[in-house]
Amino acid sequence: MDAFMTPPLLRALALTLLLAVGGCHALLDGHYRDTLPPEQGSITLEGLHKPVSVRRNALGMPFIEADSLADASFALGYVHATDRLAQMEGMRLMAAGRLAEMLGAGVLDIDRFMRTVDLERAAKALQRGVSPEVMHLLERYAQGVNRYLALHQGRLPLDLDAAGHHPEPWTPRASLLVFCLLNFGLAANLQEEIAALALAQRVGTERLAWLLPVYPDEPLPFDETAKLAELTLQAPIPGLGELAATGQKIAATRLLGAAASNNWAVAPARSTAGKSLLANDTHLPLAMPSYWNYVHLRTPELQGAGVAIAGLPAVVAGFNGSLAWGMTMVMGDNQDLFLEQLVEGRDGQWLYLAEGEWQPTRQRRETFIIKGQQPVSEIIHETRNGPLLNAVLTEPRHMLQPRALQSGYGLAYRSIQNETDQSVDAFFALSRAKSVTDAFEASRGVRAMALNILFADADSIGWQVTGRYPQRARGQGLLPSPGWDDRYGWKGYVDPARHPSARNPKSGWLGTANHRSVPADFPVRLSSSWYYPERAERLAQVLAAGPHDRDSMIALQYDQTSPFVLKLQAMLRAPAMAEALESALLALAPPEQSRAREALERLLAFDGALTADSADAALYAAFLHESARQIFLDELGPEDDPAWQALVQAANTSYSAQADHLLGRDDSPFWDDTSTAEAEDKPAILARSLAAATALLEQRLGNDREAWRWDALHRYHWVTDGSKLAPYLGFTQRHGLKALAGYVDRGPYPAGGDHSTLNVAAYRWGESFDTWLIPAMRIVVDFAAEEPMQGLNSSGQSGNPASPHYADGIQAWLDADYQVFPFRAENQTHVYGERRLWLLP
Repeated sequence: MDAFMTPPLLRALALTLLLAVGGCHALLDGHYRDTLPPEQGSITLEGLHKPVSVRRNALGMPFIEADSLADASFALGYVHATDRLAQMEGMRLMAAGRLAEMLGAGVLDIDRFMRTVDLERAAKALQRGVSPEVMHLLERYAQGVNRYLALHQGRLPLDLDAAGHHPEPWTPRASLLVFCLLNFGLAANLQEEIAALALAQRVGTERLAWLLPVYPDEPLPFDETAKLAELTLQAPIPGLGELAATGQKIAATRLLGAAASNNWAVAPARSTAGKSLLANDTHLPLAMPSYWNYVHLRTPELQGAGVAIAGLPAVVAGFNGSLAWGMTMVMGDNQDLFLEQLVEGRDGQWLYLAEGEWQPTRQRRETFIIKGQQPVSEIIHETRNGPLLNAVLTEPRHMLQPRALQSGYGLAYRSIQNETDQSVDAFFALSRAKSVTDAFEASRGVRAMALNILFADADSIGWQVTGRYPQRARGQGLLPSPGWDDRYGWKGYVDPARHPSARNPKSGWLGTANHRSVPADFPVRLSSSWYYPERAERLAQVLAAGPHDRDSMIALQYDQTSPFVLKLQAMLRAPAMAEALESALLALAPPEQSRAREALERLLAFDGALTADSADAALYAAFLHESARQIFLDELGPEDDPAWQALVQAANTSYSAQADHLLGRDDSPFWDDTSTAEAEDKPAILARSLAAATALLEQRLGNDREAWRWDALHRYHWVTDGSKLAPYLGFTQRHGLKALAGYVDRGPYPAGGDHSTLNVAAYRWGESFDTWLIPAMRIVVDFAAEEPMQGLNSSGQSGNPASPHYADGIQAWLDADYQVFPFRAENQTHVYGERRLWLLP
């Protein structure tokens, strides 16, 4: 029996069997009820200076009132541990490369990857820049977490109890590790570069650019792929497959390159009531619980409400009574892979080529503690460009022997981490800013994260790009570079004074949606991995129409209209295409021709609203799905081939070859179906795709067209990290987690939208229709309202499935049932009630 089968889990599984027989969750709820916080009364906590009041709204979101910011941080640590202890511990272990200590050997590859990336080193560097004031708040927060741990040593929530894992004391360094994990996940290009290598191995560098478009109005990156033309990339690269698989596993459970979020601000002149408006919804992998939780803090020094990350004592995005702020990913390219040539020197030393000379790699030894097994000690090698990611992931261990590489390469990883700056202090300063002017000053200090931060006070709006952007002597950074050629190295960072920003533009609004937010010829290269432009285009279309109020902001957050539909229709209606497509339709066999004509007629009449109940939305999505497969699967398939998986993955993180080929690229070599003797063109493949789309819906949804609905294919499933990791774990662990899935997971729920709608519900284009990315939270601030801020989470406040607030946020999120966060005392009583939990010194 594997180590996961601890006595606590045996108890949980026994209760699960009884639950299945009894048909309800009451037994498990009862078993873990004493792990829930009391709603009222008092708890004595050593370390508090004065009493702290905790009240909660109808969805369990806490309102913490304290006499000092230090006591508020202590109380927030206690409340976060109460609500999200398992999530906090999971993020800490993930960031530190220690998940195997809790879950065993099935996640050891994640630990190897994360230990190689070395966020511990990044956290140490950040800590050097933290001021004594902010360090004191981190310490007070850790004390609050640890008081919870001390009082609940024997009764942990289900996730930790089932794993038999007892968290060690929280520290300020643990909070900084969580901060670094968030930073790490904000850069999408690492996954894209890994995908590019998998694609290059299949199609060669001469055709690679067709699969990696930068943006609709930019040329294909032939100059970038040329830097790899002389390299032998079609030979196996040791560990590349393991690296890609591990990246996908991390992405399924945590932040790793998810193109995330919308935000916009409306100036007073464009608002109905003459005061500013701000909206923010951050897009993250669909998870149970959400990565976000809400908090409302009130002290003599500060009042603030908004979203927080369990593990950090801060309001990350929200409102403080004077200023509202929210953020999205810039899509900044601040990670690079470098191909390294390696040989073996004397005494087993590894050497890498740098500017014509062989240099020894730096070595560090890492020891991995594995639940139920003996510890494993391994060496991680580093070049001047960073640690070798593929070395530690190669199976069996250490098969990446330099002399055996021949045409393979080491893959060195370089990023902006390990730099000392004041990013943590800058976030705290932003939460205290009282005006847009103050917000500009504070946000410019955020260097560790590449963000579009929007902010607003009652009379002004502003936008500031933050982060750290490498200056490369040569190349775009889109693809891996030859590590031995210094021309592709980093030559410092872009001066922060050159980062894009704006204040009170003539348009009367500002907004970002992970699109290319600067002109193509902007002098500073922020990225070559922008997300699709359609969300930003829809945002511009609606905001320009104005004027706006709170209701129009909410309507925009739930908008499911895709501008991509109109682009697709324009392509199909273009005279040359329409004529060629008609000929291609006539060449189809009668049943396929009939299906194709039906699909074409309906697509051309489709209004672009991807609502859950729309039959045309289902047909449109089926066409996107089938066209991707018709264009690329013959050369990149089968479906389990690393090249096909790379194409699907690249479409999740940035503007894709799937979209690029549909709207243009008539001369692409990928239009020819290599499985047939004749040479196909774009109209022929589109005709096949139209027929296949109708056939797919007939197969999946039946022949009754009236019964077709988008939500019959497209669903939300709120799934825990444990359920996501279960397929990778041992037999007993896997079946134990499967037994608990009915208790801890939620869904399915009907979904509308897709990756191109403001109300994002992205799926894996060409693979399945299951939703994986959603707006994980929503905030709207209307400065003309008596209580400006309201918001929603995408799951519940609690991560404990025994809590009534574990999943009650899901229906509120589906129904747009926003919660108000009141700043006036009389309204606070109305929203939070009279029942208080007193935390006493």
